[in-house]
Amino acid sequence: MPAKPLSSFRYLSFDVVGTLIDFEAGLVAGLRGIAAEDGVDLDGEAALTLYRTARYSPDALRFPDDLARVYVQIAPGLGLRPDPALGARLRDGVAGWAPFADSVAALASLKQKYRLIAMTNAQRWAFGHFDAALGQPFHAAFTVDDTGTEKPDPAFFHQVFAFVEAEGGSRDDILHVAQSQYHDIGVSRVLGLTNCWIERRHDAAGYGGTIAPAEFTTPDYHFTSMAALADAARGELA
Repeated sequence: MPAKPLSSFRYLSFDVVGTLIDFEAGLVAGLRGIAAEDGVDLDGEAALTLYRTARYSPDALRFPDDLARVYVQIAPGLGLRPDPALGARLRDGVAGWAPFADSVAALASLKQKYRLIAMTNAQRWAFGHFDAALGQPFHAAFTVDDTGTEKPDPAFFHQVFAFVEAEGGSRDDILHVAQSQYHDIGVSRVLGLTNCWIERRHDAAGYGGTIAPAEFTTPDYHFTSMAALADAARGELA
């Protein structure tokens, strides 16, 4: 059983892309839209595998601007045209990426009890679209543009800790909620945070578009949906 009840937290910090926003569906839909123009039948999981390799390379740029570069690199392996204009289209399409079906209602419910903090490796321009799609539920938000670094760099988390401390809280008041073992769950454990793994790919093999962790971290809380987390919190607080 988790060491701390859900009712004991003041803050819930969230990974956004992949936990709240359906990153894999948005990326694959964008690639399929391009593929359809040339009559190419695109394999979504194959596309995610190629994306993962290209995205986590030494010459990677900030996300999602980096999608323009990534597209040109992975297009030949998918039978697509490596046209930079198509890469720009894929990048711009991020503005329309949708939340998971349960994200908006779950966040609205959780916001009634907790202060919600967004922690995203996405750039601020993209987060603005995600925030609007999610119903603008956040008390505070930290993007790669704000922090100058990406998770799993502990420096990203320390900026959030400083913000919470300025409000009179501490990291003990935070439950960190995320789907990525690599970007969030492992490092949050190292930093002494209580964490909650939202296993969005519970019905699919592998890590999809997200880099695999060096080792699996058993989370403090484990749900397969945001709805389940919201239900558990309501149950404790009833």
